[in-house]
Amino acid sequence: MSSHSGPAARITVDVAGGVAPWRQVRDQILGLVERGQLPIGARLPAIRQLATDLGIAPGTVARAYKELEGEGILATARRHGTVVAAAPAGAADPLRSAAQEYVDAARALGADARTAVGMVQRLFDRPD
Repeated sequence: MSSHSGPAARITVDVAGGVAPWRQVRDQILGLVERGQLPIGARLPAIRQLATDLGIAPGTVARAYKELEGEGILATARRHGTVVAAAPAGAADPLRSAAQEYVDAARALGADARTAVGMVQRLFDRPD
């Protein structure tokens, strides 16, 4: 993973995992788009640059980009590189994004769904 900020800094590939590396890259880019962390118009790294940053073959990144282009999520133009062209239906809902962040944090703390939802309810019920 790269030390700079941007899409590459948020993507990791587990080559020992059971999921093909191109699929990991595709799914993570799609997730970033869905959460609004890669908005429409955001420029992605060049294939070779992202491959170098992730320590994988350029063809792996090219396949991930091609899959997302086929879905209409990414667009590539020679002069402008690869950019986010569209978000999937239902993507970039700010409340959903905040809820996902909370769920991730609650899980990391070892809380179950009942405890996490209970905390949200208590906070909603208390006066400002």
